[in-house]
Amino acid sequence: MAQGLFITSSGTEIGKTFVTAALIHQLRAADRSVSAVKPLLSGFGEADVAGTDTGIILNALERELTPANIDAVTPWRFEAALSPDMAAEREGRAIDFDAVTQFTQSALKGPEDIVLIEGVGGVMAPVGAGHTVLDWMAAAGAPALLVVGGYLGTISHTLTAAKVIRSAGLDLKGIVISARGELPVPPGETAAAIARFLRGVPIAILPDLGEGPDAWRKAPDLLRPLSLD
Repeated sequence: MAQGLFITSSGTEIGKTFVTAALIHQLRAADRSVSAVKPLLSGFGEADVAGTDTGIILNALERELTPANIDAVTPWRFEAALSPDMAAEREGRAIDFDAVTQFTQSALKGPEDIVLIEGVGGVMAPVGAGHTVLDWMAAAGAPALLVVGGYLGTISHTLTAAKVIRSAGLDLKGIVISARGELPVPPGETAAAIARFLRGVPIAILPDLGEGPDAWRKAPDLLRPLSLD
């Protein structure tokens, strides 16, 4: 069975997909077989599929933007950029939580060396029928990789998310600080502060690499600091 990794976050629009694409790129460069899925996606636009999270993941996997490949990576897609349950309701749909977990568990049984599961929103984002991303992660059972920001308040948000993840009996594999925009302190200081409370949890820093469509290709090595090499 593949090594699984569930990529989650302390919030939304922090950089999960950027980290997912960078990890795919670096694992492939290291001759590791890898697959990745983002089963749920809000804010999916048919007019610019390449710019969506699903399109970015397929680009990193070097797979074409065909309907079949889009379905294989993201079976549940919604147009509104809201939490999945709210976005689904806007379209008169409901999310079958059991179907989402079954899809995720099936992906984790793939033949690849590593399978990346990218979540949606933050750890406690609702995914429908009274369930949250945390429930989804617990059902999947894969170790978590937590992507956080470098903004003021991120230490509290990170420690809260980490505690919630661990409270569900999940392994916190590592943390990536996505150092976007103007930061109140250097990300290294933020990492040191977090490390004082989460001893033994690997922390990697991802600098701001801009918003280019392939900017994730320029990411520094994440494999070694996260012990994925």
